[in-house]
Amino acid sequence: MAVRSGFTLTTVVTAALLLSLTGVASGTDTGGSTDGGGDRGGGRHHGADYRLRASGEFGPAGADGKAVTYDERLVPHGAGVKVTQRADRDGMSVAVRVRGVAADHTFGVHVHTGVCTADPDAAGPHYQNVRDPEPPSTDPEYANPRNEVWLDFTSDDDGTARSAAWHPWQFRPGEARSVVLHERATSSEPGEAGMAGERVACFTVPFMGGEAASGGA
Repeated sequence: MAVRSGFTLTTVVTAALLLSLTGVASGTDTGGSTDGGGDRGGGRHHGADYRLRASGEFGPAGADGKAVTYDERLVPHGAGVKVTQRADRDGMSVAVRVRGVAADHTFGVHVHTGVCTADPDAAGPHYQNVRDPEPPSTDPEYANPRNEVWLDFTSDDDGTARSAAWHPWQFRPGEARSVVLHERATSSEPGEAGMAGERVACFTVPFMGGEAASGGA
């Protein structure tokens, strides 16, 4: 386990996967190369299981770049976040838990392609299993919870919430890098599909990809 400035990352890999990899270090991503699949979607897991957990506390933009808040009214400094990714041969689940955010508020939450910085736009667009050929993507054929990872939640009266999503595919290595909280629920309407208002917080997560976890195709 590696602990850095309030950011904790744990990677758990089964023995079957360890036997198929070289250079695997506890608390680090496993690396790997992309499958060259282009718009076809993520790689498949060849029989091994893995789990990644990352947690942190949101702070001011530019502090450590791991867990950044852009709107202290909705995500105060010190609010906590934990993200878990689990995968096996059947697919992948991603879960998020928060504490200390604004009470009784609905947030749009998605996996994005870039890392968090002081600039909210640096996290890039939503990760898509099948990429929309005409970005920015607001076409519900591509911007939908089956092709993207949507984790919208409504906080309870003490500012805690959790959400999870499962998909029969996995991320392409290195292309899913953060979880972004938005100011409102995600729309699924044509022309605004995937939109959820301003980005209010961002958490950098080194998600593992299917080919990275399996050691390549």
